[in-house]
Amino acid sequence: MKKTFLLPLAFIAILITACSKQQARYPVSHSSGTFMQESIERNKALIANEESAIDSIIKKSPEHKYHAADKGYWYRYDIENTTDTITPKRGDIAYYTYDIKDIKGNVIYTEQELKPQVYYVDKEDIMAGLRYGIKLMNKGEKVTFLFPSNLGYGYRGDLNKIGTNQPLMCTVTLNDIKPDDTKKN
Repeated sequence: MKKTFLLPLAFIAILITACSKQQARYPVSHSSGTFMQESIERNKALIANEESAIDSIIKKSPEHKYHAADKGYWYRYDIENTTDTITPKRGDIAYYTYDIKDIKGNVIYTEQELKPQVYYVDKEDIMAGLRYGIKLMNKGEKVTFLFPSNLGYGYRGDLNKIGTNQPLMCTVTLNDIKPDDTKKN
């Protein structure tokens, strides 16, 4: 008889403690925001240094006409196709080759190392600068891009030959553009 009396009593006690209002826990320490401010200042200085280096490359080669893109990179046409107006758009397949150099022009990866590429436009994850740059090219064009590190491999590099926060020079040849016939709407 005592067991039957204790069981409902224990159940009521559990309900009361479970439904009691808990006190809000406050943070143990408060951040002053200096870390974020210092990070912002470091990034501003990094961007300024990279833009200065890219600007000096552009000034040292007045024989080339560089264009500034809205996305924060610069490019020049090595071979320009003025007869075509079709550029790759989302869902197209772009066939291209490219090489990667450091900002001083030293080869990091050759076209042979990187091999011909097939890119499903805006459906695959490739270097951000290439993703933007390929979409402004016409078939048969060869374009040299100057990418700040944030449009290249960023703060991690490629964990191989490309270092941390390294601006890059990429020369891309767009060999062909085809619609993706396998896509389903």
